Amino acid sequence: MDPVEIIQHTTGGVIGLSWLMIAFPLVGATILLVFNRYTNRWGHLLGVAMSLASFVVAVLAFVELLGLPEAQRRQAVHLWEFIPGMVDMGLLIDPLSIAFALLITGVGSLIHIYSIGYMSHDPDRRRFFAYLNLFVAAMLLLVLADNYVGLFIGWEGVGLASYLLIGFWQFKPSAAVAAKKAFVVNRVGDFGLLVGMFLIWTTFGTLAFAELKPITAENPTTLAIGLLLLLGACGKSAQLPLQSWLLDAMEGPTPVSALIHAATMVTAGVYLVVRSGAFFFPEGSGAALAVAVVGAATLLAGAIIGCAKDDIKKGLAGSTMSQIGYMMLGAGLGPVGYAFAIGHLITHGFFKADLFLGAGSVMHGMNDEVNMRKYGGLRTYMPVTFATFFIGYLAIIGFPLLSGYFTKEGIIETAVHAQPILGWLAVAGAGITGFYMSRMVFMTFFGEKRWEKDAHPHESPTVMTVPLIVLSIGSVFLGGYLILSNRLMDWLAPAVGAPAARPEFHFTSTTGLATLALVAVGAAFAWYKYGRAEVPAVQPRGSFLTTFARRDLYGDAINESLIMRPGQWLTRLAVFFDNRGIDGVVNGLAAGIGGSSGRLRRLQTGFARTYALSILFGAAILTGALLLVGNI
Repeated sequence: MDPVEIIQHTTGGVIGLSWLMIAFPLVGATILLVFNRYTNRWGHLLGVAMSLASFVVAVLAFVELLGLPEAQRRQAVHLWEFIPGMVDMGLLIDPLSIAFALLITGVGSLIHIYSIGYMSHDPDRRRFFAYLNLFVAAMLLLVLADNYVGLFIGWEGVGLASYLLIGFWQFKPSAAVAAKKAFVVNRVGDFGLLVGMFLIWTTFGTLAFAELKPITAENPTTLAIGLLLLLGACGKSAQLPLQSWLLDAMEGPTPVSALIHAATMVTAGVYLVVRSGAFFFPEGSGAALAVAVVGAATLLAGAIIGCAKDDIKKGLAGSTMSQIGYMMLGAGLGPVGYAFAIGHLITHGFFKADLFLGAGSVMHGMNDEVNMRKYGGLRTYMPVTFATFFIGYLAIIGFPLLSGYFTKEGIIETAVHAQPILGWLAVAGAGITGFYMSRMVFMTFFGEKRWEKDAHPHESPTVMTVPLIVLSIGSVFLGGYLILSNRLMDWLAPAVGAPAARPEFHFTSTTGLATLALVAVGAAFAWYKYGRAEVPAVQPRGSFLTTFARRDLYGDAINESLIMRPGQWLTRLAVFFDNRGIDGVVNGLAAGIGGSSGRLRRLQTGFARTYALSILFGAAILTGALLLVGNI
């Protein structure tokens, strides 16, 4: 079934007021930034209130949309004429956009609440909440806009907010550099998205999602559009080859990692691919295969990186790369994989935010220490943090009946049937996930104490643990509810279409059993290396493969060799050509004219006898020349 093409235009009900979802956090950010230090005492409360207000509007809009017939579940809200005669600015409230809005505002509000405790001693806490509100507003515009122009404005707003939040502690050179790196790498992807938009406009004459009807056959332009959009998605979602910024981005405060690099921003690329399905799934599309290949390659790369990281946040960042890779793999399989990809995106928002905030809770009790080799035995000192983190761990490795099990297994099962090689690579990635996540749990919460002398581990305050508990509950139940009985697939059908055959989830499939077996082997190997054995306080040298993973698969070195260095050489060549070539010709000509005029000026003496003598010599030379020519 194709997506419902008829869109109901509405100005009434909660859906007609859905622009308030964006307005609330935007107003909050404006107040906090404009009134500056005058909001220090209550600014964090305003930031939380604006995010919660946006969540309430999203819930009410969802309930109203749920009460409509399936054919009317694509509601358009016109706002204003953005570019006269070309682009109208409006919102598209449909099952896909409202699912993202609920995730952004729901998980985002929990992270806002958590940040009250985590940032309690930061003198710029008010500014931090302003940036959080700005990010939420931009992300909501990205997913709610009814055309690519609005999506792009939100896309760039998210990039700006990410830059500000990653570099929030700008007094740290590493944070400032990480923010710039994220900004620059994302601009590469944004260039692809922008050129793709240009091609869409020149080919179809519109940038509105509703006016782009499904394409029945692939042509070079359609393929180019799909690949350019994929480049944009790779930048925002940290997929190969634009993944290098994500691990450095862990220099930002931990709530930033949870909000931007786990639950929301890095999923924007998945949203772009699914929303732009018409360009990825014409008959015989190569762009869809490219999406699946990128996803499979990235899920393995991120998992391998996670195996060698001792920094707890960077280990989770590698995990984020890997899990987004699973989502991209699912999105590259078409309508049959959309529900599993979006389902994994939603459940990942819960269990990965749970894990990141859990890591922040550990850091909070360990003097901001991030090196897991200096942890050990923390489960008895931080019982709530341990319990919630452990639930998130079980969810991400795909432990049966938890959220991640249903969504990730659905992607793997679909991929094995549609693209067997990519599917079995995903199975291997699941086994590696079992290893590196178990390694993280054993190094942090089990074994002997390896703390520094000044460390006094303790449980975090209630304002931080309550969001952890809520997120862990979602990590347990949400996946099964969404996937079983194809609830999410039926819900998304009006927006993205439905597969020709409805898949059924099998608890005892061959692929599923093989995946669980590999996960168990990975967890057992982690216990053998880090649970049973003593963890060295100093990182051992390791093999070549270990060094390969520790250095992020040499992503920075590759970028430097293939892009940065040639770019520098090209710049130097251009400067040389400009200085010695263009400037040399211009300056040489000017100098020649100036020197010649100076010498010729000496002939102008101002004496009549000199001029008469010159005429005499000139006449004699001319007469001699004429006589010579005449004799010849």
